[in-house]
Amino acid sequence: MSNKVLIKEIFESIQGEGPYIGVNQLFVRFSKCNLNCDYCDTDFQTNLKEYTETDFINEINKYNNIHSVSLTGGEPLLEVDFLKNTLKNIDKKIYLETNGTLYENLKQIIDYIEIISMDIKLPSSTKMPDMFDIHKKFIETSAEKNKEIFLKVVFDENITREEIIKTVNLAKSHNLLIVLQPKTDGEVLNLKSDFISSVFYKYIEIYKNIRLIPQVHKFINIR
Repeated sequence: MSNKVLIKEIFESIQGEGPYIGVNQLFVRFSKCNLNCDYCDTDFQTNLKEYTETDFINEINKYNNIHSVSLTGGEPLLEVDFLKNTLKNIDKKIYLETNGTLYENLKQIIDYIEIISMDIKLPSSTKMPDMFDIHKKFIETSAEKNKEIFLKVVFDENITREEIIKTVNLAKSHNLLIVLQPKTDGEVLNLKSDFISSVFYKYIEIYKNIRLIPQVHKFINIR
C-alpha cells in the first residue's frame, strides 16, 4: 500500500446533524474540497496529518462501540483511490458526508458505503453555480445500489421559491428525506424563528418528507 492522504482530524464525537443526530460516530475529516461555499466554516489548511493506507486502517480499527465512521471534510470523494484501498479493510458502518457532485468517484466505492448524507448546494446560500443536474446524477448513482441517502439543505434568508421546487423535485424521484438546516454564522444562528418556520412550511406544502434540524452540536458545544 503506497497511497497517502492528508487528514485534518480523526475524532470520536456525537453526530449533530440530520436524522442520525445523537449517535456516536468516528469522524474522519479530509482536507480537500472541490467547492468553495460561502458558509463553509472548516479550516482545511492547518494541523494536517499524513496517513498511509496501513496507518489509516489501523487507526480506524482502534475504535469500538461506535455507530459508524463519518467520512467528512472537505469532500471525501476527492480521495477515492485511497478510500477504495482502505474501506474494504474496515469492518464498520460507513457514513459518507458529501457535497453530491462527484458521482463518478462515488461509483468506485459505493459498495463500501451504508449511509449517504448529501448536501444540496443552493446558489442562494453557497454563492456557487446551480448544481441540481449534477446532484440528480449523484442521487441516481446511489439509488442504483439501493443505498440509504438523505438530502441536507443549508439555507439562509436568500432562499428562493425556485430552489425549493428544484430541491423537492430531486427528492421526489426516490422519496428521499430532506433535512432543512438553517445557516449559522460561526456558532450563531442569525435567522429569525419566524423565517425559519416559513421556509419549513413552504417545503411541507409541496412535499411531506421534510425535517427541520439545526446543527445541534453547536448548541451543546461539542465538535
